[in-house]
Amino acid sequence: MRLIAYSSLLLFILFVNGCRHAKPVVVAKKPVPKPARPVVIVPAPDKPAAVKPPAPKPVVPKVLVAPADTLPFDEVADLTPAPPKREFRAVWIATVSNIDWPSKKGLPVADQQREILSMFDQHQQMGLNAVVVQVRSAADAFYARSSEPWSEWLTGQQGLAPEPFYDPLEFMIEQAHQRGLEFHAWFNLDRAAFSKTASIAPTNIIYRKPEWMLNYGGKKLFNLGLPAVRSYIAGIVANVVREYDVDGIHFDDYFYPYAEPGQVLRDDSTYKANFNGMTKADWRRDNVTKLVKELRDSIRANKPWIKFGISPFGIWKNQSNDPEGSATNGGQSYYEIYADTRKWVREGLIDYIVPQVYFSSEFNKVPYKTLVEWWTRNCPGNCHLYIGHGAYRVGRGSERDPGWWRPTEFPDQMRYNRQQQVVKGSVFFSAKNLQINPLAIRDSLQTNFYRHPALVPTMTWLDSIPPLPPRDLKAAMTAEGVELHWEQSAEASDGDEASAYLIYRFEGRRPRLLTNDPRYILARCMGESSTRFLDKTADSKKKYTYVLTALDRLQNESREVSIKVP
Repeated sequence: MRLIAYSSLLLFILFVNGCRHAKPVVVAKKPVPKPARPVVIVPAPDKPAAVKPPAPKPVVPKVLVAPADTLPFDEVADLTPAPPKREFRAVWIATVSNIDWPSKKGLPVADQQREILSMFDQHQQMGLNAVVVQVRSAADAFYARSSEPWSEWLTGQQGLAPEPFYDPLEFMIEQAHQRGLEFHAWFNLDRAAFSKTASIAPTNIIYRKPEWMLNYGGKKLFNLGLPAVRSYIAGIVANVVREYDVDGIHFDDYFYPYAEPGQVLRDDSTYKANFNGMTKADWRRDNVTKLVKELRDSIRANKPWIKFGISPFGIWKNQSNDPEGSATNGGQSYYEIYADTRKWVREGLIDYIVPQVYFSSEFNKVPYKTLVEWWTRNCPGNCHLYIGHGAYRVGRGSERDPGWWRPTEFPDQMRYNRQQQVVKGSVFFSAKNLQINPLAIRDSLQTNFYRHPALVPTMTWLDSIPPLPPRDLKAAMTAEGVELHWEQSAEASDGDEASAYLIYRFEGRRPRLLTNDPRYILARCMGESSTRFLDKTADSKKKYTYVLTALDRLQNESREVSIKVP
């Protein structure tokens, strides 16, 4: 397609100077959270507690510029079907054992920050629109405002604060939002101590509540059969929801532990005291479901717009055990980790589910397409289905699963997903593997599947009211290009203000305004006070129609306003 190379060159030149702000950026849903703090490193306090930084400085204006390859309609029509305008595109950033970030324990603060910003920049360039970052790996914290100790994988010793002091979670949220990335805080809920050799702080919950712990596989695990344990975990999550401007809360597949040879999970006494007539297996499943409900309720009670998602093992049940299961022959979350994942989506207990479908199309026991197709039939409309991809397996085929040797396996999975109307996006495990770029999968995303921007899919059960449109759109020809300016959107009926503005550009005297086609998106101006944009790629000899819409925090889009130039 024409102008691709030129567009890529212009992308970063335009990134930071297209939009103009009248005041610091505020990206929030009512009630408005506290103003974003500046990205600073402040001296360490006397104890590992959060301290307020100096008075906020204005945030540097940000504009996310799409590849400037706006085409005449006839030329766009040749490229049908259009890429999706809405698609969840995310990556898992694992902190446990320093899988993705930081690269090692005790890394200097400046290097920690440099590493995560490099990741975020790469993810933005790839066309992702969300990051899922592990902020609690084993009853620890990658954030300051926590009752649990600092993580050993951050500072090298559990309970030791960063020096010089900063709040990693606050830093990451601010930086992700400036790049147009949703931030989903990822929690591990079952581990209290990762191993016998792990660094354990004196304040760790295993010393304060030893009666809550189960020993299994060399780890100390929370006993989910105890109501007090479930409330404790829900309280940890509620604290982050209240204290930080996260967009989502996310859990992985660790509920009850995966079976290990010769190991027995000794929760008999808890079962006898709380079983309510159930079999032990049903009782364990009920404990997990109760925890999911309690988590959902605590999130809704504090900030009802925050999304709640879980990424379980991909198979619910095999068809050999239940006619309603999938035509697969692998491990089953229902029986092995006591996670009734289908129940959660059917009852609307979560907002999105990301089954880990880490198999190739040639894996006979669990073919990729077979499992994805089962999920499309079992995920109702009030829960989004995103697919979890095993990026770490690309290029690492085996006799049992040879498909991963094929360079076409990963792009074939992406193409198959897009053929399924119910599949609304993908999440990749993990960030390190996208950096390594096996069989050029990152390049495939950046130059093909994610070449054009996409908005995060809306969740109407959380917010169905669009923001009001921007007002008084004007355009002026300048020596540098076409300058657009407008007035902020008024407050919508639900109290929402615009969190960003989306700009489309169409060529010709009477162009068709195809706002459902993301190839026409020119830029996204971040923040309700971003009310100017300079189009430096405009050709003074051409006629354009610019369309402007407002987005709220949950990516609902207003009706459009437009203007012709010249």
